[in-house]
Amino acid sequence: MDEACPHVAGIRDVTPSALGCEECLKIGSIWLHLRLCRTCGHVGCCDDSPNRHATAHFHASGHPIIEGYDPPEGWGWCYVDEVVFDLGDRRTPQRGPIPRYY
Repeated sequence: MDEACPHVAGIRDVTPSALGCEECLKIGSIWLHLRLCRTCGHVGCCDDSPNRHATAHFHASGHPIIEGYDPPEGWGWCYVDEVVFDLGDRRTPQRGPIPRYY
């Protein structure tokens, strides 16, 4: 983990909130890639997606760490310190097949 980011100490093992971007599924929108909040398990879409729900979740909740989740990619990102880091063996497994919209 990256010592430059004190938030990595707060990474939790979480259960993903949905099989896709939680908000996009509700509104029938598309996404490109998924991000998983490692504080609460919220699944949101990436900043290349039209709605940027993962970043919106950070701004609403203050939860700093996300994981590249579609598929589990093994990296994390801290919104506060703007650093990427390796999650190693702490990847979150997917709960089931995730629909593709791209």
